Parts: sequence; C-alpha cells; structure tokens
Amino acid sequence: MRWDDIDKQVCSVARALSIVGERWTMLIIRDAFLGTRRFDQFQANLGITRHRLSERLGKLVEQGVLVKVPYHDRPVRYEYRLTRKGLGLYPVLMSLARWGDEWMDKGEGAPLEYMHLKCGKRTRPVLTCNECGEPLRPEEVKPRLGPALHKLIAELGEAGESHPDIPPLLRRSM
Repeated sequence: MRWDDIDKQVCSVARALSIVGERWTMLIIRDAFLGTRRFDQFQANLGITRHRLSERLGKLVEQGVLVKVPYHDRPVRYEYRLTRKGLGLYPVLMSLARWGDEWMDKGEGAPLEYMHLKCGKRTRPVLTCNECGEPLRPEEVKPRLGPALHKLIAELGEAGESHPDIPPLLRRSM
C-alpha cells in the first residue's frame, strides 16, 4: 500500500497517521499548543522552509485540525488556531513527551515539566482505563474487531481475508 493511501485502511492508527504522521506535523501541533499562532512564528521556531510549512499548515487546516483566523486586514494575514479536533491531539502530544523524557533523555532531565493548574503539582500523563481508572499496560489490553471491521468483513465475505484495506495483522485475527 502506498503512503498516500494509508487513510483508506480500516485502522484508526493508519488513519491518524495520514494526518499527523509526517515529521514536521507534530512539531507544528506542539508549537500551536505552546501558543504559536502566526506563520512567521512557526517558521522561526521550527526552522522549516516557508514552502513546507505552508504545505503542512494547509493540510492541517484542510483536515480540520487547525483553523485560519484573520488578524490583519491589509494585507490579509492569518493566524492558526487549534480546533476541537486539534485539541483532541493533546493526550497524544503529552504521551510522546513522556516517552521522549523516559527514553530519549541524555542525562540532562526533561526539557519541559508540566504543572497541573488545579492542584499546583508537577504532572505527567498516565494512560488509564476509562471504566475502572487502572493504568493500562500492553500485557493487560487485548484488541478485538470493532464495528467498522465487522461491517467491512460482512460486506466482503470470503474476500475479506485478503482485502488490501484490512491490515495484515488484523487479517490474522479474523
């Protein structure tokens, strides 16, 4: 499967990566969470070429992660703000930061610490079960086919076992 077709897989990870899987994209989103709004600010912070930044911002706007809001009339200038869909990436960004702190530390400590404003304490993200509140560990979580794959499999019948839109890993569990 070509990367340009990754969003066609019946896989939530593949679909998400079709939007945020390019190497500059999460850094743009990170900066948006840190308060960057304007094109020149993104470019100065990231050192990305104008062309590439324009391309990435355009895709994030097209996908509904960011919205362009005019802040100057003549000439028209825009700033970029996170939408609700964009704000939904906050746990992903925080989890990546925690992973980076734990596994990519060069003995200097975390570059940023996060403070929970409600309690005033330093915090770090923990993935928990929405039902019981217990921390989630890979050995204690098992994926199973969801409604979208059940529907696709029913539509495809026996051809579903080799259909290119079903990731091979999931085909083995059918």
